[in-house]
Parts: sequence; structure tokens; C-alpha cells
Amino acid sequence: MKREYPTRPITAVGVVVLKNDQVLLIRRNKPPKSSEWSIPGGAQRLGERLKETAKREVFEETSISIKNITLVDAVDFIKKDNDKNIEYHYSLIDYKADYQSGDLKAGDDAFDAKWVSLNELTEYNLWSKTIKLIKKSAQIKKAE
Repeated sequence: MKREYPTRPITAVGVVVLKNDQVLLIRRNKPPKSSEWSIPGGAQRLGERLKETAKREVFEETSISIKNITLVDAVDFIKKDNDKNIEYHYSLIDYKADYQSGDLKAGDDAFDAKWVSLNELTEYNLWSKTIKLIKKSAQIKKAE
């Protein structure tokens, strides 16, 4: 299915990967939100379970393996063009996960990848829903 001007929503996964008091951020290489900082994630493949998508996308974008994958939220990303046509529509299933192993290296759909202190999120011009998701994930982690 084409991603721009789709005929139906695209199911995708986002993952808040936590390591101590840091979160894993990537700088996106493809639209939508190209060149912007975000959490790792991407579209689900046919026949792939959601948690498999989470593991694959994090690894492809950062070379990091994750564990303890926990469902946190689901949100919609809908972007309309100037003529009010739907240019992008993603149904985002968001997870929290813990760092397991690997040396951080940007790859696949990411220009850059880095561990960022939870206190520095405002410096990365993140989507407001992403900031809320990261904070919610950190609260869940503290309660575990």
C-alpha cells in the first residue's frame, strides 16, 4: 500500500526504548516528519505480530535489541495537505521497552540515533503526543 494519500489507515508501531534515565530517539530519514526527531518505529508487515514489528523496527533503525515490550497507548497521526486531502494516516500502536543489547548505530530509516536524557526532551522538537508517550512510559517503568 502506498504511504502518501493512502486508501485506508496504515498500522504502525512506535517504541519508547528506555535505558536508565534515557530514551532512545531517532532522526527520521523518510516522510512523514522527515528530518525530525522521534521514537523508533514503522509500518507493520503482513503476517507480522505487533511486538515482532516493534523488535524489527528498533533493530533496523538503531541496531539495538529490546526486551520487556509493554503496550502503552494507541494514537492516530493524520496529516492533510493544503487542499484538505489526507496525505498520511497512520494508526500508531505504541509500546515501551527496555534496552537489552547492542551498540547504537543509525540505520535503515534513520539519519541519526541517540540516547537522550528524559530531562532534555524539549530540545528535540518532538511531536506533543510523543512527549506524552515518553513520560507515560517512564512512569510505567518506575512502577514496575
